[in-house]
Amino acid sequence: MNTTATPEAPATTTGLEWAPSLQTGDDRMDETHEEFVTMLNQLLATPQDQQLPLYREFVEHTAAHFAQEERWMLATGFTADNCHASHHATIMETLHAVIPHYQNDDPEIINRLAEALVEWFPQHAASMDAGLALHLKDVGFDSRTETLADPDRVRPATMSGCGSVSCS
Repeated sequence: MNTTATPEAPATTTGLEWAPSLQTGDDRMDETHEEFVTMLNQLLATPQDQQLPLYREFVEHTAAHFAQEERWMLATGFTADNCHASHHATIMETLHAVIPHYQNDDPEIINRLAEALVEWFPQHAASMDAGLALHLKDVGFDSRTETLADPDRVRPATMSGCGSVSCS
């Protein structure tokens, strides 16, 4: 695993350190992200032969995490097939594909995927998720109550982008 820390994503020998650089500006989103990072680190700290139950929990958490963000996107004007949601779908496909490989004599695959997510997540949080958080603030969306202060400020399912300046 890469253990080189960068200002954007401080890496540790056990995964990814939760840091201010990973915060998006939306408290609820940040809490969910911190849980994601904690679970990712737990996976990497767990012996390979004991990872599967924790991995299944991680997959469930990630599915709920992505569904939450996608609800917010739809409520605030993103089309269902925007590129942020497409990235989520790709990650979920990969997460689900790991289980049969693990069960068919590839006990290292969970670690390899977790290490890849350690590399992927900081950029995703800093671009797409931070952009979404800014969009939620701009339209007056409260992620705790999942309500808009003024629903007339948003035309549902009109935005097709990522919620960020760039799609990365």
